[in-house]
Amino acid sequence: MSRPIFLVGMPGAGKSTIGRKLAATLEVPFHDLDDYLEEKEGVPIREIFATRGEVYFRQAEASALRALTEEAPGSVIATGGGAPCFHGSMDFMNRQGTTVYLKVPVDVLLERLTGHGREHRPLVAGKSNEEVKEFLTVTLANRIQFYGAAHITYQNLTRERDVTDLCRLIARLETMC
Repeated sequence: MSRPIFLVGMPGAGKSTIGRKLAATLEVPFHDLDDYLEEKEGVPIREIFATRGEVYFRQAEASALRALTEEAPGSVIATGGGAPCFHGSMDFMNRQGTTVYLKVPVDVLLERLTGHGREHRPLVAGKSNEEVKEFLTVTLANRIQFYGAAHITYQNLTRERDVTDLCRLIARLETMC
């Protein structure tokens, strides 16, 4: 595999979890764009947002996506939830590799995001379940046009996060291209 596989979707969709399993199954490296950006910036994402603002963050995220794609061409890359929506990044990912939208209903996202580890997710920390659901509903409505442009839409709601079917879809798509 010489082209990257990009995973896109809402926070809580399982991009990192499925990405690690997918990379292990395909025997390729896995990279999390948020982790890569934090390493490059030297501070956590929430601190970048707090001190430099979203405009700076989105530009840094887009630059990091392009740099990581160049550094790790044959890998699985989990993007941040908003990454495809700014600076032409979804078009970039579609040209550079295979994009996979991890589609998860809002109620399932809500369950995942409001459970254990909630305090580590800045988008939901300190919010009621109703506020989180409203955030997810509005955000998904705004982002669906970008997510929907992915080469593959994949819905996996099981806890096991089996990636066998996804591997088959990717292999089929890559042989067609």
